[in-house]
Order: sequence, then C-alpha cells, then structure tokens
Amino acid sequence: MKSIEELEKIREQARELINLRKDNENKTRIVVGMGTCGISAGARQVLLAILDELKKRNISDVIVTETGCIGMCRFEPMVDVIKPNQPKVTYVNVDADKARQIVARHIVNNQVVDEWVIPNI
Repeated sequence: MKSIEELEKIREQARELINLRKDNENKTRIVVGMGTCGISAGARQVLLAILDELKKRNISDVIVTETGCIGMCRFEPMVDVIKPNQPKVTYVNVDADKARQIVARHIVNNQVVDEWVIPNI
C-alpha cells in the first residue's frame, strides 16, 4: 500500500464483502460437509443431487456452500439447512435420494425431516 487511494480501495472492498454477507443472511443456505471423510462417504453425490434438484425446481435464492470436516465423521455425509430466523438443522448419513427429499420437503415445503436430523447440542 503506497497511497491513501489504495487504502480507500481496500476499505471499499471490505465494505462490499460485509454487505454481501448481510444480504446472504436473509437467504436460505445449504452447507454440505466436504472434508475427506464426507467425500469418501458420498458427499460429492449429495452436493450434486442438491444442486440438480434446486435447478430442476428453478430455485435460485438458496446458497449452496461446502465446509470441511467438523469431527463427526461417523455421521457423514452431513448437510446443514439454515433458513433465516430458524434454527440450523443438521441432516446426517445423507445420500443422493435423501438430499433430493431434503430439498423437496425442507426447502420447498418447510418441513424438517426429523428422522434424519441430529439433535442440536
């Protein structure tokens, strides 16, 4: 950094990132565990099934992201659904078929599939 202008540019970029995060707070997020344990358990197919199901249903206001291992490898593949103003829901032992049903039941119809959920601790 050699000038005030460069500093202002960095400051503006940081503000844009913060605003982007604020905008995303009001959107539903789906987070798929993609650590090595998740991938070996089938997380890649789960991620692809979620993306495909969202595309088939023309759902574009859901953010799908990946995360690494959270240390609960025996429950992989794991999928978090985070809807605005609702508690996070963590689905465990998800396969491609369950992933599609999670989109249909939880994302579209707002019905948590309780039998696939790990309780919040």
